Amino acid sequence: MKKELILSFTLLAASSSYAQVQTNYQTIQNPDGATLGYSPASGVKILTVDGLKFKDLNKNGKLDKYEDWRLPIEERAKDLAEKMSVEQIAGLMLYSIHQSIPSAETGFTAGTYNGKPFSASGANPWELTDAQKAFLKDDNLRHILITSVQSPEVAAAWNNEMQAFVEGIGLGIPGNNSSDPRHTGQDTGTKAEFNAGAGGKISIWPDGLGLAATFDPTIVQQFGKIAAQEYRALGISTALSPQIDLGTEPRWYRISMTFGESPQLTTDMGRAYIDGFQTSYGQDEIKDGWGYKSVNAMVKHWPGGGAEEGGRDGHWAFGKFAVFPGNNLESHIKPFTEGAFKLSGKTGMASAVMPYYTITYNQAKDGTNLANGFSKYIITDLLREKYGYDGVVCTDWLITGNEGVTPDDFKGKPWGVEDKTEAERHYIALMAGVDQFGGNNVMEPIIEAYQMGIKTHGKKFMRNRFEQSAVRLLKNIFRLGLFENPYLDPQESANVVGNPDFMQAGYNAQLKSIVLLKNKEQILPIREKKTVYIPKNYYPAVKDWWGLWSEPSLEYPVDMELVKRYYNVTENPQEADFSIVFVSSPYSNNDGGGYDISDRQSGGNGYVPISLQYNTYTAVDARENSIAAGDPVIDPTITNRSYKGKSVNVSNAADLSTILTTRSQMGSKPVIVVVNLARPMVFHEFESKADGIIARFGISEQAVLDVVSGKFEPSGLLPLQMPANMSTVEKQLEDVPFDMECHQDSEGNSYDFGFGLNWKGVIKDTRTQKYTKN
Repeated sequence: MKKELILSFTLLAASSSYAQVQTNYQTIQNPDGATLGYSPASGVKILTVDGLKFKDLNKNGKLDKYEDWRLPIEERAKDLAEKMSVEQIAGLMLYSIHQSIPSAETGFTAGTYNGKPFSASGANPWELTDAQKAFLKDDNLRHILITSVQSPEVAAAWNNEMQAFVEGIGLGIPGNNSSDPRHTGQDTGTKAEFNAGAGGKISIWPDGLGLAATFDPTIVQQFGKIAAQEYRALGISTALSPQIDLGTEPRWYRISMTFGESPQLTTDMGRAYIDGFQTSYGQDEIKDGWGYKSVNAMVKHWPGGGAEEGGRDGHWAFGKFAVFPGNNLESHIKPFTEGAFKLSGKTGMASAVMPYYTITYNQAKDGTNLANGFSKYIITDLLREKYGYDGVVCTDWLITGNEGVTPDDFKGKPWGVEDKTEAERHYIALMAGVDQFGGNNVMEPIIEAYQMGIKTHGKKFMRNRFEQSAVRLLKNIFRLGLFENPYLDPQESANVVGNPDFMQAGYNAQLKSIVLLKNKEQILPIREKKTVYIPKNYYPAVKDWWGLWSEPSLEYPVDMELVKRYYNVTENPQEADFSIVFVSSPYSNNDGGGYDISDRQSGGNGYVPISLQYNTYTAVDARENSIAAGDPVIDPTITNRSYKGKSVNVSNAADLSTILTTRSQMGSKPVIVVVNLARPMVFHEFESKADGIIARFGISEQAVLDVVSGKFEPSGLLPLQMPANMSTVEKQLEDVPFDMECHQDSEGNSYDFGFGLNWKGVIKDTRTQKYTKN
């Protein structure tokens, strides 16, 4: 028998201010078996059984089934669940609030080290915070949501610190770190809750709509495969993605993270995404496609959250209702049942599901109108029983917390159970079929819920209910090999994350996501090094989720040194051969949109339109009466959320002025408008004034310039309809795709789903044949 190899690793910090840090773990290679990684400081010993090595995680001196890497995962998970106390299972049901590495000094992700903020603590950036030590030890939490990280090396070192810490307590259950999407190149700040890790050294890809605009699931699967490798190198083993809600409501601000409004395209993209993330190959595979390069995909949001009434979002009380006036819930479910739950790869189905905040209004056959995370019909009757899903169901973040004092407060989201206690909400969700609670670091309300269940159902029933969830949660940790070796070599992490091949693949996807909408008289591409004028943009003050305002500014929308690599640059429009105007689709201060507290304070109902146009918009065609309404705690008197006849202005109305002013300044010379589309918009306000229009979806300006200059031919297609006007937006049904009148431009082209131009004209290929509106 070969002698086992024992290795140890040292982190050499990238900054000279960091001392050399011993990562303090060792690995043992079993011949033709699992590699074990453990920390001698944790107290875990190595057992030798049948000439093989195993970790004695519970320190009882014998090999338990859950410690035996030779056994099936189901058997190991059941054995461990039976050994766990109620408190340990309750901790497993927790999913932490957002954690940055190192912890921020102030704000949402603030933390302390020995009672001091990071800058005053003398701590290394990879050390655990006071709060992290507390929730890992005292509350038995093992699922951690990671946001920003200082570097891949620091993320890996933090992972090792955390894993060594939990290895030495309780039953030695490893941590399962997770991330919201972190590969997009642009983070507006307003969407930081679900894109807080954007940028840095990681490879940069288009956002959801951008990936959808490629109309190519193979690109999405490639993204998933690369992103999974980067995640695992950062110590992240669960992705809180993909978002496969159908983008059927054009005003919904989370539409940018979807794959658009087509049920078929979304189904195929979601399937490819999950296959990419979850599947390991070759020596990385442990069993059934799962392995050391796999990342659990938590697909969201069951049963589809894209049908928000009036486009308002469920993060706030004003947007708690998803409505189905077209009776089209089945189309929203299809990406789950035909995509996420029917994978092409060996892992079979997404390992976890997140219901959305919303109340799927009047769709539950049991007559209830509870948010999806509290609805037995939505989770047990529909998801579990009708569609046979037995993976983890994790709530969206903070659904058990108390709501704010007004409908626009960003607080808890207990929709449908607003008048219940926090413990009662946990109990209702558990009985509905939930396994895990997002954004809860404290196990106490889960223990209270357990006691409530004993009074109603008895101790045996509740113990079985807890073990059922424990097995589901543990399987998602076992199948990735984390029980055997959760440790990372920080230098290897630095080599993997954002390596040149991954960066190039992401950039290629960015190029393929660009949609050329207009090319009057084939003005594009502009290959010669002509002189370009790019106007500065006014960026207004914008309020973020927590009520903090940004500073307004006037600045160039692109790095002008980058532009000089393509063209000569002038600040004088009269000297320019052509102009490029960079703008964003219309947005409001609170991008959740649709509510104005000042309207409520002045006697109105508080509800206002969400505009997709730059000019002032008055909602003359809105519904007289809203489909849904009601909040029994903070505003029970409002029974009609209609905003008919009210007017609103968007924050970036100056973008339209920039376009029109540039048109006047340029005279007859070409004006190219580049729009960063976060959702559909009304083009008729300026389209006739532009010679060329390019749509991008959260990608770099360099990729746009590669298209403008002809280095790359555009091939992207619209994953959404672009409305002719706001009247058609108001008349469309929130749950129905492809039901708007589309903008028709001066060249006779309709900005409909699947439309896009290349240098020859309208694209007609296998993609447009496969993905139609039928």
